[in-house]
Amino acid sequence: MPPPEVARRFQRRLLAWYARHGRDLPWRRTRVPYRVLVSEIMLQQTQVDRVIPKYHQFLRRYPTLRALAAAPVEHVREIWYPLGYNIRPVRLHAIARETVARYGGRLPDSAAALRALPGIGRYTAGAVLSFAYGRDVPVLDTNVRRVLTRVFLGPRRTARLRGDKRLWTLAEALVPAGRGYDFNQALMDFGATWCTPRRPRCAACGMRAFCAAYPALAGRPSLGGRR
Repeated sequence: MPPPEVARRFQRRLLAWYARHGRDLPWRRTRVPYRVLVSEIMLQQTQVDRVIPKYHQFLRRYPTLRALAAAPVEHVREIWYPLGYNIRPVRLHAIARETVARYGGRLPDSAAALRALPGIGRYTAGAVLSFAYGRDVPVLDTNVRRVLTRVFLGPRRTARLRGDKRLWTLAEALVPAGRGYDFNQALMDFGATWCTPRRPRCAACGMRAFCAAYPALAGRPSLGGRR
């Protein structure tokens, strides 16, 4: 775990960055659990600019979980095209049917119940709880992994990292009380647009003073275990 003062500085700077640079995305204008779920399933392995028009089209056709559950699965697959990774609409349809059958058409608000639904793992359950139900729970997608490993572990430690348990623990410890929604959205945006895989914007980054990977990313000698 990072020292408490480093964690607090990271939280403050990330939230300040998000207030200035956060993207205006359609699924951030709703707290409806179904709409949040649709966005999260669509965003799996698909770029944001491809998802936005399909997100609007899909919700016009299937505005509720009940409407989706009542539709033939082949129709759901057709409207999903051309997003690819076509197991996703089948899973989403199965989630809708099970939610209608077991929960009266309302997505459950517990991690265990969400993860018992078809195709929902820890990340998607956390996203629904955080972005729809306002819970201070962690999320850990590709962008969040990159940010956390760079800032708190550094390049050498990251190369040896195996599995997600340690990162989930770190992500959970960093979520500020009462700010889970903004903090998690900020982490994902920061990784997607600023702390990117190939050309991170280190020179203008407010995290560089305590980022464990900054010396290596900036072309300087690595400081190894710096925390």
